[in-house]
Amino acid sequence: MEASTVYYTDFRCPVGTSLTDKLRRVCIAAGIKNIDMEGKFVAIKMHFGELGNLAYLRPNYAKVVADLCKEQGGMPFLTDCNTLYPGSRKNALEHLTCAQLNGFWPMTTGCQVIIADGLRGTDEVEVPVPNGEYCKTAKIGRAIMDADIFISLSHFKGHESTGFGGAIKNIGMGCGSRAGKMEQHASGHPAVQEDLCRGCHRCAKECGSDAISYNEKNKAVIDQDKCKGCGRCIGACNFDAIYSQYDSANEMLDRKMAEYAAAVCAGRPCFHISLVQDISPNCDCHGENDAPILPDIGMFASFDPVALDQACADACLNAAPLPNSQLGQNLATPGWNCHHDNFKDSNPNIEWKATLEQAEKIGMGTRAYTLKKV
Repeated sequence: MEASTVYYTDFRCPVGTSLTDKLRRVCIAAGIKNIDMEGKFVAIKMHFGELGNLAYLRPNYAKVVADLCKEQGGMPFLTDCNTLYPGSRKNALEHLTCAQLNGFWPMTTGCQVIIADGLRGTDEVEVPVPNGEYCKTAKIGRAIMDADIFISLSHFKGHESTGFGGAIKNIGMGCGSRAGKMEQHASGHPAVQEDLCRGCHRCAKECGSDAISYNEKNKAVIDQDKCKGCGRCIGACNFDAIYSQYDSANEMLDRKMAEYAAAVCAGRPCFHISLVQDISPNCDCHGENDAPILPDIGMFASFDPVALDQACADACLNAAPLPNSQLGQNLATPGWNCHHDNFKDSNPNIEWKATLEQAEKIGMGTRAYTLKKV
């Protein structure tokens, strides 16, 4: 497959310009205005941030994309699907409130916010997965599939299960209904190393399926019949007491996620934007954000989400780790087994390359790219 073109601009802003100006320019350079949007619904998929998290993209960026769509006659809306875990986005009412509290509403973004899988996360469409190897169909939020055009606006960051969260994760996991998210996470259920458990109960607070209780020693116990395999408890534990029982669990998650993303994008115009800034070690689904592991890098856009994620990942791999961060702390630990990979050295249990391998394998795009600076 021929290399795809990825457009890029950094965060430097001379007097007289702004970051929103630069985002607009990189989107136009990458070809967003070549999409016929006249009279069409345009889904702009993004993450509104969990309450307490401040690393998510500001609504100002969403307005740039929405305004570009409206200039082309499109009818844009911001969208996401409900979550599996407890928090502020597990049903549409709380999700909308969270979005508004974090600044996403028509006055700030220039368009409406729609939670794609409905009130309880059950309003879904079963969509064929092109060349699907692990998932033959994908359960996707109905409003996303009802749109004529799909745009992903992603905060590129680290992630405790997938290594990084970029366009493919924003699309694949983010567009899955609650049942779709369960299907992607179902490859492995975590277990507890009792001798490491401190009985802090944080994992139970993060569990979305009421699967964690405590024994007579105040040690966590996971009910495997109730567990959905979402992995939130792994990210919640500060003491490495919770782990995946299956070495391939995260790899399988990555591959299923890529197939879900392919289902969302197939058969309609799509465009993808990623902002590599506030590169926190974990997902924006957390109710907090740790210090960034890498310095801010830039804004990227492409019609090819695989090339886009590869370009963003390469930029992160080439960046210098920040000392006051999870990554910096790990690298400074005596005897640390260095992977020479900023994602894996931040979260060692991940297999991030599987996402891109699977997406390319099933024909979603190519990992080969040409980078053009705007």
